[in-house]
Amino acid sequence: MLRTVAISVLIISSALLVLIVFRKRLGLAWLSVFGTHLILAALGIYIVNFSGAVSDLHIPLNPTTIGAVTILGLPGVALLLGLKLTLF
Repeated sequence: MLRTVAISVLIISSALLVLIVFRKRLGLAWLSVFGTHLILAALGIYIVNFSGAVSDLHIPLNPTTIGAVTILGLPGVALLLGLKLTLF
């Protein structure tokens, strides 16, 4: 029962989100910008992981790290490096 309610809320909210996006005439331009930022974030983390500049340092590729770098940009990579060096 609870699963059915959760799935119906997900479907309704997704439909309303699509309605808002196309009603405001945002189109798909924001999606291409977001996709570009996402790819550049993953590329930045890959460069740090495989450059060998800092040995024994690996930033995992997961939604949290990629999301942080997508939102913050290149300073997000520096933030993750700093957190990794100080906390772990």
